[in-house]
This record gives sequence, structure tokens and C-alpha cells, in this order.
Amino acid sequence: MRWWSVANLVSNTGTWMQLTVQNLLVLQVTGSAAATGLSMSVQAAPALLVGVAGGAAVDRWPRRTTAAVSQVLLGAVAFATAALVATDRLDMTALLVLAAVTGTIATVDAPACALLGNDLVPVADVPSAIGVGALVHSAGRLVGTALAGVTVGLLGAGAAYAANAVSFLFVASVIPFLRPASEGAAPTPGPAGRRAGEAQDAMTVREGLAFFARRPRLVALAGIAGISAVLGRNYGLTLAVLVTGPLALGAGSFGAVSTMLAVGGIVGAVLGARLRRPSVRLVGVLAATGALLQAAAGLSPSLAVLLVLVLPMAVVESVSDTAGTTVLQTDPPTRLRGRVLGVWNGIGTVWGLAGPPALGLLMEVAGVRGALVAGGLLAAAVIGAGLAVRGRRAPAAVTLPTVAGELTGREALGTAA
Repeated sequence: MRWWSVANLVSNTGTWMQLTVQNLLVLQVTGSAAATGLSMSVQAAPALLVGVAGGAAVDRWPRRTTAAVSQVLLGAVAFATAALVATDRLDMTALLVLAAVTGTIATVDAPACALLGNDLVPVADVPSAIGVGALVHSAGRLVGTALAGVTVGLLGAGAAYAANAVSFLFVASVIPFLRPASEGAAPTPGPAGRRAGEAQDAMTVREGLAFFARRPRLVALAGIAGISAVLGRNYGLTLAVLVTGPLALGAGSFGAVSTMLAVGGIVGAVLGARLRRPSVRLVGVLAATGALLQAAAGLSPSLAVLLVLVLPMAVVESVSDTAGTTVLQTDPPTRLRGRVLGVWNGIGTVWGLAGPPALGLLMEVAGVRGALVAGGLLAAAVIGAGLAVRGRRAPAAVTLPTVAGELTGREALGTAA
């Protein structure tokens, strides 16, 4: 697990280096903001269209092999992009093709890496492993964003893609040496394992969708995530407008806010790793608390007050995300977890595409302060009402199975992406 965490720290650093310069590169190549949005949509589309099929492939194939191959393929795509940038041959057509290929590979890579990491620890330590994944993701974001500016300044935008490619290959080189805590944690490789799996389950996409739809706690998680995404969470948009607009400050001040968000994410990941049996109710309470803090942040009269509110806001939302990921990855039976993660990735894509336009429209109507306040209060009210509807019975905690092979998974935002 230590090797896996180091590998993913390297990979997340490379990913954030690339993401930091990617939109700027698209703008440089096309000169169009609409083209930037189109490239992002093309890369996200496969998760929406074939995400469950990618999860089914993960349920069927040996996990380590699947993750290693997908990492190598992602590295090859990043190297190809770096070469096109370096030779000044990257045009809009190539951009869209590469984005679509990356998104398609990711439909397999994301659940494979998410489930592989938690195969490496005992059953009782899976929530902690998910928390470690969240911590690695946040740390990689900080380091990658910082390195991106230096790398691009010295070597150009193509160097960020090349660095990301190397990080994928590093992860692929580590995977063959990983050993699961229990050999029963992952599907048995080879024809015998596949026949045994097929006897248990036809590995159909439909079964994954049906399982998700029949589980109220998973549907509730999706609802909480959707409300949070549509009415808040896109702080790169809302807080940037707040800082540069009503607070009349510069980009450096927003950098301080971004740093505070990242620090809060790291603290929240550490706290989330200590949760042993998180419940959907806990996820909802934390998400509602974060929404109320968002509303308070919208009323901030100064940068100092905003920074004081942003830190706990980031902490509770990070703990909420870690708890929700633990429920998501431990609730389904092992044989269905790839498909459930595929369904979740598709739902997350919908929320990710719907959130920024909805918040943009709300800011147009109510202003940035009004959007933060109204969005936060409405999100807290809806989540609170949903928790009340679930009844007054004691919150149902996630029961962690005692069979070593029944618990796998890893924090999805912290995978080798």
C-alpha cells in the first residue's frame, strides 16, 4: 500500500501538471473558449456513454493486469500529445480524438485503480486506505499545480504532458510487484477465474444499473452529490468571481483561497481516514454543513473572513467525500463493484457538466454573493429534508464484511488518473 500510494502521488502530480496547462493549450491552439469546453465534454462523454461497460470489464478481467495496461495506454496518449505539441502539429481534430481516446481508456482505468488499491490492505483498514487516496489526491494537486508553472516556463506546455506520461508508466511499473492482502480480494485471474465469475454473474451492464437503482443508500449518495455539485462546490468559479468582483482583489488573493481549499482537503482526508463505519446520514450531514458554510462565505466582507470560513468548509466537504466513497466502494458485493463504480462515474459526469452552467446562470440572476448564499441554503435544506424523509430510525452504518475477500476499493478522486 505504501508503494501504491507513492505511485499515485507521482501520477496525481503529473495529472495536475497537465490539467493546469491543458485549457490554456486548447485556447492557444484554437483561440476559442467554446472549443475548450468542447474538448472537456468530449473527454467526459465516454464515462457517460460507456462507463458501466468499463466497470463490467474491470469485474471480468484480472485487476492488476487491467490497471497496468490502462496506465500504459494513458501514458502512450500523453506522450503522443507531448510530441504533437513539441512539433507544433496539434490541431483541433487531434485534440478531440486524443480527448475521446483518453476518456474511453479512463472508463476502465478509473474503477480498476480504485478497486486495486484497497485489495492491498486488510478488510478493516479499507476506510483508511480510501482516506489515504484522498490525501494523495490533494497533495498531488498542490505539488502538480506548483510544478506546472515552473515546467511550462522552462520547457514549454509539451513538457507537462511528457511528465504526466512518465508518471503513468511509473504506476504501471509498480503494479506487477503489488500483492493483495488476501488473494481472495481480487477476481481470480485466468480462464478458471473467469468461468467461476461467469457462473456467479453474467457480468452484464444491466445488472450493475439494476443493483444501483435498487439500493436506496446509493441513490441517496447520488442525490447528495448532485445537489452539492449543482448548487455549490465549483469554487474555482464562484470564489474566483467573489474575490475578483465584490471583494475587489487580485489573482494572488484567489491563490490564497485556493491554497486554503487544498489544505482543508488534506486535513479532511486525514480525518476521513479515521472513519471506520461511515453512513449515508453522516455524508448528508457533512454535506449540509459544508453548504451552510458556503452560504456564510458568500457574505464575507473581507479576504480574512473568507479564508477563515473556507478552511472548515473544505475540511467537512473532504470528510463527506471520503465517507461517501467508502460507502460506495464497500456497499456492493465484490463481483459488482466495477459496474457500480462505472454507474457512479457516469452520474458524476452528469453532475460535473451540469454544475458550472447552473451556477453561472444563478450568478447572472442573483450575483455571486446571492448564488453562494442561496445555493448553500437551498442545498442544506434539500439534503436535510431528504435525511428527514429517510425516517427517524437510527442511521444505518456500513457493515464491513468479515470475509477478507469481500472488501475492495479505493478513493476514486485519488486514483492514478
